[in-house]
Amino acid sequence: MATRPLPTPESDPTHKKTDPTGTSETSVKQPILQMISSASKGRALQQHLHALMKKRWLRVAGIVIAVFLVLLIALPIFINVNSFRPKIETEATNALGRQVKLGDLSLSILSGSVGIEDISIADDPAFSKSPFITAKSLKVGVALMPLIFSKQLNVTRIALNEPQITLLKAPNGVWNFSSLGTAGEKKTPEPEKSGASAAQNSSVAKLEIKDGKLTVGKANSAKKNQVYDKVNVEVTNFSYTSQFPLKLSASLPGGGNASLSGKAGPINPQDSSKTPLEVTLKVNNVDLAASGFIDAASGIGGLANLEGTLNSNGSQANAVGRVTCDKLKLSPKGSPAPKAVRIDYAVNANLERQAGTITKGDVAIGKAMAHLTGGFQTLRETEVVNLRLNAPDMSVDELEAMLPALGIAIPSGSKLQGGTLSAELGIAGLADKLVITGPVRLTNTKLVGFDLGSKLGALAAFTGKAPSGPDTTIQNASLNARVAPEGTRADAINLTVPAFAVITGAGTISPAGALDFKMIANLHGGMVGGVTKMAALGGNKDSGIPFSITGTTSNPSFVPDVAGVAGSVAKGAVGDVVSAKTGATKGAAGAADALGGMLGKKKKPQ
Repeated sequence: MATRPLPTPESDPTHKKTDPTGTSETSVKQPILQMISSASKGRALQQHLHALMKKRWLRVAGIVIAVFLVLLIALPIFINVNSFRPKIETEATNALGRQVKLGDLSLSILSGSVGIEDISIADDPAFSKSPFITAKSLKVGVALMPLIFSKQLNVTRIALNEPQITLLKAPNGVWNFSSLGTAGEKKTPEPEKSGASAAQNSSVAKLEIKDGKLTVGKANSAKKNQVYDKVNVEVTNFSYTSQFPLKLSASLPGGGNASLSGKAGPINPQDSSKTPLEVTLKVNNVDLAASGFIDAASGIGGLANLEGTLNSNGSQANAVGRVTCDKLKLSPKGSPAPKAVRIDYAVNANLERQAGTITKGDVAIGKAMAHLTGGFQTLRETEVVNLRLNAPDMSVDELEAMLPALGIAIPSGSKLQGGTLSAELGIAGLADKLVITGPVRLTNTKLVGFDLGSKLGALAAFTGKAPSGPDTTIQNASLNARVAPEGTRADAINLTVPAFAVITGAGTISPAGALDFKMIANLHGGMVGGVTKMAALGGNKDSGIPFSITGTTSNPSFVPDVAGVAGSVAKGAVGDVVSAKTGATKGAAGAADALGGMLGKKKKPQ
């Protein structure tokens, strides 16, 4: 079988013959490389163009911002904000009812505020011709769009910098700020044309007073005004017609600081001083003597802290809280007390009558507690009070530390120890000239470091031997006291010293502490023999031994009343004459001998 020849392979149109040197193969690869290179260069170009465009947009944005800033800076030049000054002055004057004067105005577009220099608001002419408020500057936040496009001034924020404000109170209780904002009400203008009504219908998101100085005093008074520094006030959502939050802080006269927070409003359109108020008050380390709240002549001093609340509807106010006093002093001659005094109080006040009632006044000295209640009223420049202090069974150990603060001095080197003190005192009169009256009773106490027996040694000539000891035990001591600026008087004194005497009498203590007491000692115990002898001579077994107490409260002196004793003896002698003439000469001679012996005289030899 014949072999069939294989077909001749067809030529490949894409196949190119290559010579041994490879020339045809190179010609095929070059277009491919060129395409790859071209594609690579296109992506790089695209990235380069993208970078260029990005830089261009950044540059354009920068230019736009710069132009905008230039416009903002230049805009105040085209908006003459001073043109608003007459309108602002007029509307403020109408709204406040006081003449308002403003200095130059400036506009800050970036902060959206109008600056005002040299502000002055006049006082009520009935109080003063000096300004009510002056301030270095005032910044008013404004809505920019209405200002730029419509030239309308819409206030969003007010900040008063370094103002000086003067508050004055008339004798009838009216304040110089009471008439603020009432002028528009009195004139009764049409609402749509009234600056006052427009102001009262508007609101301010934030109102601030920064680093102010507040002077408070009485109109046409010689008394020194009280000055409060670093006064800062912040009011939010302020409106005449609704309640608004507020915060206040200030440095107090003579040291210390106060802070107040709460709500006020709506503003009383007839009398802004009667605006309702609901606040919490804190006072720290106020110096009572330097503050000006209390007449310096009263001698009251110390450092006080207060925490409380005050709620007022404009005519009635209720205050509740606690006062803590350190280093308290209650008398011109007193010295600071080593113990703190705490007072929990509740007070109701009638603001129109300038009168009030203390419904709670719990005074705590350690565990000792007293209760103060009563009323008070302001009359012209002083307070008049009518109070009652009920102090049942107060611990003497707690009270002993308060004696120096009250100006009460006990004998030098001695102290009261143990027992209780009870008192029911009336406190009445002018606040700086109080008169305190009522019974005081001391029970089962001891005067440590004071030997009353030795002090009564001067009476030993009239009696037997006086018992002596380092301390004096007092079973009971009672008196009716009257403490007044002119001095202290003690009546119906009854002092029972179980060891040797019951002492009665009355006397006075001068403001300087000088004693002038007339007393009678009914002695017993080891001294009874002498008393019996005197009773025999005087004819009165119950008359006792008269003596005086002089000197000072810190160093008392017990002096026998010789004239009183002689009178008693003579009276007894006369009685003997009347009863039996025969015994008169003997009785008189015996009396004379006895009196001579008591005075230290010797009998003449017979």
